[in-house]
Amino acid sequence: MERYNKIICSLMPLFLTFLLQGCTTVQEPEEAGIHPELNKLMQDDSVARRFEEHSSQNPTAIESAIELSEKYAGLSEEAAKLRQQNQYLAVQNQQTMEQVKNLENQLQQTRKELNEANDLLLEMRVELNNWKSEVLGFRTEMRNAETAQLEALLKILQVLGGEFKTETARGAAVDSAVASLSSKD
Repeated sequence: MERYNKIICSLMPLFLTFLLQGCTTVQEPEEAGIHPELNKLMQDDSVARRFEEHSSQNPTAIESAIELSEKYAGLSEEAAKLRQQNQYLAVQNQQTMEQVKNLENQLQQTRKELNEANDLLLEMRVELNNWKSEVLGFRTEMRNAETAQLEALLKILQVLGGEFKTETARGAAVDSAVASLSSKD
């Protein structure tokens, strides 16, 4: 683009000098010795415009070659930039595809582990519920066993010389002992 501007700037003074030389005063046809029929032709604007249009529409071969070479240079630079950008985008696309594959593999592995963890959690919940029911089911049996132990201890104390007044006191003592033992647990 700079070359094109330089060429235009260098040709502009030359173009202006040709225009100014053509604008000098024109002698009348009678004074110049030209036939009157020719005078009518020269005054006709279509004849003058014919040459101007021709020169403005069809630039010279040099100007055309310069213009085309500038366009070619610009387009070749643009094509090189587009090739480089395309190559960069292709590499980036490849990296993204690899990253997507890795993430998909990780997602599948995570889903598998999550399903296994859910299954394990369900099994643990079932086992916990079974344990709770077993422990709660044996609560009365454990109380009966503790009561039997306390009664055995009371008999041992009686054999060693301990005294109790009535059977109801013994039952109340056993119940209070059981209650104190179960509150400690």
